[in-house]
Amino acid sequence: MSKRRVVITGIGVVSSIGIGKEDFWQGLVEPRNGIDVITSFDSSNLPVHFAGEVKNYNPDSVLSPKEARHLDRFVHFAISCAQQAVDDSKLNLSQESLERTGCIWASGIGGLIEIERTHRIALEKGPDRINPYFIPKLMINAGAGQIAIRFGLQGVNYGVASACASGKHALGLAFRTVQYGDADVMICGGSEATITMLGIGGFAALKALSERNDEPRTASRPFNLDRDGFVVGEGGGALILEDHEHARSRGAHIYGEVLGFGMTDDGYHISAPVPEGTMAARAMQLAIKEAGISADQVNYINAHGTSTPLNDVMETRAIHTAFGSHARKLAVSSTKSQIGHLLGASGAVEGAVLALAVERQVAPPTINYRHPDPQCDLDYVPNEARQMRIDYALSNSFGFGGHNASILFGRCT
Repeated sequence: MSKRRVVITGIGVVSSIGIGKEDFWQGLVEPRNGIDVITSFDSSNLPVHFAGEVKNYNPDSVLSPKEARHLDRFVHFAISCAQQAVDDSKLNLSQESLERTGCIWASGIGGLIEIERTHRIALEKGPDRINPYFIPKLMINAGAGQIAIRFGLQGVNYGVASACASGKHALGLAFRTVQYGDADVMICGGSEATITMLGIGGFAALKALSERNDEPRTASRPFNLDRDGFVVGEGGGALILEDHEHARSRGAHIYGEVLGFGMTDDGYHISAPVPEGTMAARAMQLAIKEAGISADQVNYINAHGTSTPLNDVMETRAIHTAFGSHARKLAVSSTKSQIGHLLGASGAVEGAVLALAVERQVAPPTINYRHPDPQCDLDYVPNEARQMRIDYALSNSFGFGGHNASILFGRCT
């Protein structure tokens, strides 16, 4: 069975440095910093008081007030990203086979805001005050389902949850769906909204977060010697993946081509990676193998780059393993330095970064790069975006549970 070519024809983003493809990209290359003191709730009794909150977001731009009340914030982001991506792709869904158009959408945690709110109401006022929309609002698959309802999609549709690899799994599985002919068009991505007392408090209790409350804007510092944890972000990202011939026939703008996808698991620990990054390297190697290229043809990697002590060393080692001597010739950057870690949505937003990097031939920077870690010895595109040739680019996502996922994009010829 021959595999179909799969291309990217639409992008949507909601982030702390910009809403919409162009504002987001401009924020990346300026570079803009989206991390600041939390404003959405009182965090004074927590050890961490900052995050990458989405600013100036108004759900009324895509939802009626009634619709917005019936959806958790992570689904607000999902619908906004999906609508942006569809608009950007210039798809006319009334002319598409809706049975061959689908959605795979990711979230690592789902409706945490709704869980907290409803639990508080139930304790204070009794269980008979639980909102009848409580369960539909919190479900991890609510993003996928609500996107299907909005656009009338009748093809492949489900939610993905694999912690911080969720968004990348959604992209890769949507790629497979089009590649093997089960759909012609897929909306894919992920969204997350966990800047809450339980979200921040839970990760802080795990000692996973930076506690630099006196300098929040430089707290996310991937690959630095003095990094002390990640910064929670929120938002989402969406891509339209489409059969190449289908896209060409309708004259679609093509950002790039999805060429390979690899996924593995460490089988090691629920929250810590294998120190040598062996299975993370294997995921990269699988993506490169499927793409049919050699490792030394890859120009840029958008790293998982969380700014945690364990991840950044592991990922550096994994890149060395996967690329050998070519590792030192790669440009490697972490956009989490600007927007924080969007958990289950991170791989989707970073997929949008990768597509734009390939199209625009620019590697975004790793900001806050001041004190190099000798164990992290690659070219991390420090502090300023770099115009460069990018024929092939890779993006990594790694999640609690040992999940590893890597996707490879290339210029479409």
